[in-house]
Amino acid sequence: MAHFMCRTCGTEHEDAALPPALCRICSDERQYVGWKGQAWTTHDELAATHRNRLEMDHKLFGVGIAPPGFAIPQRALHLPEAGLLWETTALVTDAAMAELRRRGGVQRIAISHPHFYSAMVRWSEALGGVPVFVHENDRLWVSRASRWVEFWRGDTLDLGRGATLLRCPGHFPGSSVLHWAGEGRSLLLAGDSLHVAQDRRHVSFMYSVPNHLPARPASVRETQARLRGVQFDDVYGFTWGLNIIGGGREAVDASFERYFDLMAA
Repeated sequence: MAHFMCRTCGTEHEDAALPPALCRICSDERQYVGWKGQAWTTHDELAATHRNRLEMDHKLFGVGIAPPGFAIPQRALHLPEAGLLWETTALVTDAAMAELRRRGGVQRIAISHPHFYSAMVRWSEALGGVPVFVHENDRLWVSRASRWVEFWRGDTLDLGRGATLLRCPGHFPGSSVLHWAGEGRSLLLAGDSLHVAQDRRHVSFMYSVPNHLPARPASVRETQARLRGVQFDDVYGFTWGLNIIGGGREAVDASFERYFDLMAA
């Protein structure tokens, strides 16, 4: 028996003798099945060829996968002041656990949306059984059930210690961002619920990033309303270096304006 893992998105599935016919996440129109067809691996197989990339992404400690090329290239971000890990990766190593402990530890995990569920249950277990916060609206996309997964409802969830989850739909009904108000600087950890553009001066609002489908205007207006009055200096995107450092609030406001201008053209 094994927890088979999709090679295209990195999502781990329930313990089974044989892998599913298809990964539900990748067969959805927001994602895609690999060009050579559905392919699977396991965590042990992945660990034999890859390692965790452990380094700073601007001022936050990140955990990714190296060498690049496996699944979606997200990296998790550690907020030690909040005892929180934002997102997870498909690979969990002793080296990552040791470094996170050295940096203050992790008492909870928060995930933005199904494309980054990856090995969230494995991460929770490796950290001693910490809660994993997933929005109730995306419950059906959870491919590996666990008592550690906590489904939250509504539009905001105060996690304490300066951290708040905000539901920002458009990508998925439960897509969320994490706002953290720290000493002297506030951050918006956006995943790709707000997708930081390559110019790193704007964000886009996407129903599908890889298939280039924009989010519906009604969802973007809901996200705009949810973020109204929320102050943040920096916006961290879903992968290494894809961040807006400084002027984040102004960049997001300008991006809303640009989106609606283009949609009305």
